[in-house]
Amino acid sequence: MNFNVTYFFSVFPQILPYLPATLFIAIVSILFAIVFGLAIALLRNHKIIIIDATFALFISLFRGIPSVVLLFIIYYGLPQIFPILKQMGATTAAIICFSLKYSAYLAEIFRAGLASVDHGQKEAGLTSGLSIYQVYRGIILPQALVNALPNTGNMFISLLKDSSVAFFVGVQELLAAGKMLTANSFLYFETYLAVGIVYWLTVVIYSWIQKKLENKLSKPYHR
Repeated sequence: MNFNVTYFFSVFPQILPYLPATLFIAIVSILFAIVFGLAIALLRNHKIIIIDATFALFISLFRGIPSVVLLFIIYYGLPQIFPILKQMGATTAAIICFSLKYSAYLAEIFRAGLASVDHGQKEAGLTSGLSIYQVYRGIILPQALVNALPNTGNMFISLLKDSSVAFFVGVQELLAAGKMLTANSFLYFETYLAVGIVYWLTVVIYSWIQKKLENKLSKPYHR
């Protein structure tokens, strides 16, 4: 069968309305993951054995479980144990899933970012009379987050693509839109190629924004 050019271009206006749902899941999830990941990194930075071991297990667990399995555990499994969660929506379950999974990755990225800041700066800040909170807020965290930004951006790109698994619990996002179109047209190549191109263009635009942000935030640290 020949490539149906007309149908291929007609797919885009039909799937683009589902892009906001994909972006919503990805953006909300990465924001929660950043908060959780940074908190874990800061707590582990104190090197308290019990806390460090607990979060090391957390990181190992959520990095090791495939996203679709974790999503099924949260959406289908948890309500079996906690009946109150039966009211949980599919989008909420997806956000919880990705927030937990990607906070595990970001915790390690932020921990490396914290380690990249010269320890002497912390000592100098404390010696000058600043509190430990002021040292972290004004000296260590700004540098650590700038150093971690490229890898954090890569995690967002991975999350954006990973969000397609939300389709398996009924979230109406890009992949779900493609699936519905193929059910009627049976033109799989044209449909999924269009879906793939939308994901690709979204990543290209985000990568451009991230590059601009990196240049702006790193400018004060250039000598």
